[in-house]
Amino acid sequence: MVFTDNELEILCRQVRRDIIRMTWRAASGHPGGSLGCTELLVALYFRIMEYRPHPFNMDGVGEDIFFLSNGHISPVWYSVLARSGHFPLSELATFRHINSRLQGHPTTHEGLPGVRVASGSLGQGLSVAVGAALAKRLNGDQRFVFSLHGDGEIQEGQIWEAAMAAPKFQLNRLISIIDLNGRQIDGNTDDVMPLGDLRAKWESFGWHVAAMNGNRLPEVIATLQRLMHEAEDRRQPTMVLMVTEMGYGVDFMMGTHKWHGVAPNRDEALRALSQLPPTPFGDFEPLDLV
Repeated sequence: MVFTDNELEILCRQVRRDIIRMTWRAASGHPGGSLGCTELLVALYFRIMEYRPHPFNMDGVGEDIFFLSNGHISPVWYSVLARSGHFPLSELATFRHINSRLQGHPTTHEGLPGVRVASGSLGQGLSVAVGAALAKRLNGDQRFVFSLHGDGEIQEGQIWEAAMAAPKFQLNRLISIIDLNGRQIDGNTDDVMPLGDLRAKWESFGWHVAAMNGNRLPEVIATLQRLMHEAEDRRQPTMVLMVTEMGYGVDFMMGTHKWHGVAPNRDEALRALSQLPPTPFGDFEPLDLV
């Protein structure tokens, strides 16, 4: 299904409604980063990537594939996976329930379509993405590998081991993205562990570096489309420094790290949803918060 630009903007609002309702329902989860990365996930699954939700294939041969390395922002991914046809929309109501396929951090043993690797142990996703991109290279598969990482996550050492490997193998069809919201669970990244000049760091490792505002959907789409086109003439992996606002779309969740891993209560959920009016896409189930 092809959506217009305006429909995608409305879909972003619906995904944000899903995030609030899922985390409120579970009384658990990570709404802040999920809200901040909504435009990226909507852009990838509804405009950028080529893939087949059915039948889902773990190898992703002939498809663009995506890895969520910062797995704690699973609510936004689950919402987008469901709304792109990977599994029934009604299953979002099982988020973080016992025996649900929609665990707090994505896992693979439940067989949830769209999920190719367990994530949430931060720092591992870039290594997985490098391996997948290398496999596509060896198999003559011309499709792309995308991965998303948190800025707090790149304080992990394994990230920088993978950062060395990708340029060595000239993985030009690997496009990784860092969510630069400047916040992590314990506070601002500059206070916890300053990241320094990330553009200079990634360029020094041999990556092509781009930047974009991750909360502006047209910019996200245009940037990713351009980078895919330019990959033909480049023998480097690409790192996108994506500036976002944690909690974007809900005013009281913005400007603070508080909502990194705290679910809204009833009153907070009502307040958030009042800023995210219902859309024609519809909620995943009727839910009376009153």
